[in-house]
Amino acid sequence: MELSLTQTNLSSSVGSWVAQHPQTSRVFESLNIDYCCGGGKPLAQACLDRKLDPHQVLEKIEQVIHQIDDTTQDWLTASLSDLSDHIEQTHHAYLKTELPRLNGLIAKVVNAHGATHEELPQIQQVFTNLHQELEPHMFKEEMVLFPAIRQLEQSQENPSFVFGTVANPIRAMEQEHDNAGDGLAQIRELTQEYAVPKGACNTYRAMLDGLRELELDMHQHIHKENNVLFPRAIELEESRAVAAK
Repeated sequence: MELSLTQTNLSSSVGSWVAQHPQTSRVFESLNIDYCCGGGKPLAQACLDRKLDPHQVLEKIEQVIHQIDDTTQDWLTASLSDLSDHIEQTHHAYLKTELPRLNGLIAKVVNAHGATHEELPQIQQVFTNLHQELEPHMFKEEMVLFPAIRQLEQSQENPSFVFGTVANPIRAMEQEHDNAGDGLAQIRELTQEYAVPKGACNTYRAMLDGLRELELDMHQHIHKENNVLFPRAIELEESRAVAAK
């Protein structure tokens, strides 16, 4: 479908662009435009915040959309259960493996280079905080929120939850997503955009590469929850509540 440079497209949220056209995440990643935690911001405003020309960004988006990848999963039409399973099996599984690996790499780099690179202990502290927050965050999603969303979808009417509506734990998860986004942004800043310093050893390079990949995966992860799974679950629950009146 041909898109035109219209105010409507510029006023659409960044998150809605990625939800409808996942391949546009590559454009936003390359321009450091937040499409996960900040996904609710209109495209025009997101561009202006980064001092970018909105129309030039929209042209880049159009180019990527025209290069359609038929293997891209449409999570807007997939079942909520399938999307929840995907997040657990893909993004949660990645974090459960990668966070301990990165923890070890960072410790080695700090021990070897911390005396000459004063930013490394700061990176280690930010990462430690992030790691400590993400583990209980995933547990709460897997044991409480995702099962509730699956139950909601599979029931004919809204189930009764001890926490009220699904919007309540969702708000808590979104706040924790914001915290994770802030931590990732701090790491990006402290590493100077993951720049490899002169004389860096292979472990140092592996650490930076791992942190870069962590940010990319977390952006996709948070986007799928904040901009797709959570809004769809809330909409389903609210529409049933209205219909029941």
